[in-house]
Amino acid sequence: MIRPTFSQSAQAILFVVALLVPLGVGPYWTHVGAIAWYYALLAASWALLAGFAGQFSFAHVAFAALGGYASALFVGQIGMPLPLAILAAIALAVVAGALIGALVLRLSGPYLALFTLAISEIFRLVLVAEEDITRGMLGLPVPGLFSGRSDLPYYYLGLALVVLAVLGMNALLATRVGLFLRAIREDEGAARASGVDITRYKILVFVVTSVIAAIAGIYYGHFIGILTPNMAILPEMGLVIAMAVIGGIESLPGAVVGAVVVFLLSETLRSYGEWRFVLMGLALILVQRFAQNGLYPMVENWARFRARPREQAPVPAATTEEPHAG
Repeated sequence: MIRPTFSQSAQAILFVVALLVPLGVGPYWTHVGAIAWYYALLAASWALLAGFAGQFSFAHVAFAALGGYASALFVGQIGMPLPLAILAAIALAVVAGALIGALVLRLSGPYLALFTLAISEIFRLVLVAEEDITRGMLGLPVPGLFSGRSDLPYYYLGLALVVLAVLGMNALLATRVGLFLRAIREDEGAARASGVDITRYKILVFVVTSVIAAIAGIYYGHFIGILTPNMAILPEMGLVIAMAVIGGIESLPGAVVGAVVVFLLSETLRSYGEWRFVLMGLALILVQRFAQNGLYPMVENWARFRARPREQAPVPAATTEEPHAG
């Protein structure tokens, strides 16, 4: 019988806890938990892009805004049925991710980061300027996915999306694509010399993560009921990066846990005003100082160490002495 690893057991426990949480908290924290799943989708997909493929992008929240706005506009402006509008928004994210990926992923390091930052800011300014279409800072109304005023269906929908996204990304990493992505992260030159088509796989992972970000934006828009360009501002991207780093940038479940913990902590400290960002920054500094791979991998390593059976000292073999002749 194959016993589950600590990581699998921990993930199963966390999933059960997430299922049961709404039964023990009020509507407010159910609402907060539903929003936390939005950030978990963004953090986990960004962790795949940056932590496993080594591509540091600032355009992630822009793709979330693209998905949310596209779905809302396809319904409100074109009159598409809601399911078809969602599929069309996802298809648009695929096309945009492939085009932008082909344009920017030949760059690396700070050039890639600055280019994606520029793309994200340009898209945000377009959302602000095109008031006739997007309503600018007034906010674009978005129809809900479920009837009624309860947040519970959105909470469980968000949880399902997070689970499916993590399973899908882990399945991708388990293939040779995951091996190529890690090789690109470690040394692009060596990967290219070994015959890896690095541009192809960088565009692939960029499209996959962009689509997940767009799905997160679609979920968020239809849940909140209104979208503004502020969802694509730089501090939002910084928050997503902090979530992934604190949880574990090289661990998809860790990024999810980091997103949930950081967002819940932010809500708990809301009464402190702007000081809560100072406290979260301090937490990020401490994590980088004492747990550079993130809190979740650190807990995993500690649990494995505690579960390791203690090595027993070898028992010396009994020796027998020959009797001396008297």
